[in-house]
Amino acid sequence: MGDDDRNGLTGRLINALHTEALILADEARGYFDAQGRAERDMLSPRDRVLFSCESLKVTTRLMHVVAWLLTRRTGGVRDMSGLPRRPLGDAVISEAGAIAPLPVVAQQLIVASRDLHDRVRRLETGMALGTTGADGPARTLIRRLERAW
Repeated sequence: MGDDDRNGLTGRLINALHTEALILADEARGYFDAQGRAERDMLSPRDRVLFSCESLKVTTRLMHVVAWLLTRRTGGVRDMSGLPRRPLGDAVISEAGAIAPLPVVAQQLIVASRDLHDRVRRLETGMALGTTGADGPARTLIRRLERAW
């Protein structure tokens, strides 16, 4: 991502998504480490296993998102390790019917992490295809406004 992208619309979008991902990761950690433990202990043995699996899925999704966004924020062609950038990691599906017996907060975190991962996947796909809005009329207007300021 060049200087224009880092300071432009795509850069601001990446920064906003990164902030959202960090906040969601902190909320998930807080829930699964504290309140979620008490709620998990009240579940049936089968649902406790499901709860644990889903908490790992949430964590994995969020860490994939945070890592992908962080490498884009650095602005270079390579990630911090000096290796070529890697694509966003895949997210294991959480089926709506399967998570139904889980506590409401757990379900909300699962859905929020899935939604965030999906949005970052669309951004990644758009960037790879060069369709992040760089040639559209809205993007042209935004660039003109940015130059005027």
